[in-house]
Amino acid sequence: MKPFFAYMLRCSDRSYYVGHTDDLESRIAAHQHGAVPGYTSTRRPVFLVWQQAFGTRSEALETERQVKGWGRAKKEALIAGD
Repeated sequence: MKPFFAYMLRCSDRSYYVGHTDDLESRIAAHQHGAVPGYTSTRRPVFLVWQQAFGTRSEALETERQVKGWGRAKKEALIAGD
C-alpha cells in the first residue's frame, strides 16, 4: 500500500507551507519549479523541513489541517523533533 504524507516546507521568505500528498518527491519538485500555483510559487526556493507518512489520505489531510493551525513556535518545535 502506497503511503500518504503530510509535509512542511520552509519558503525563501522564512514562512512555512504545510501540505499533503501521495508522491512526496514529485510534489516537492513541483513546488520547487513553481508548478503548484499559489503560496509557494512566489516564495521559491522551498526546502522540505518535516514529513510524516500515513496509511490513508484522510490521516495525512487531518494532520495537515492540524499543523496549519499552529503558530510558528509550535511548527518549529515539530521540525526540531520536540
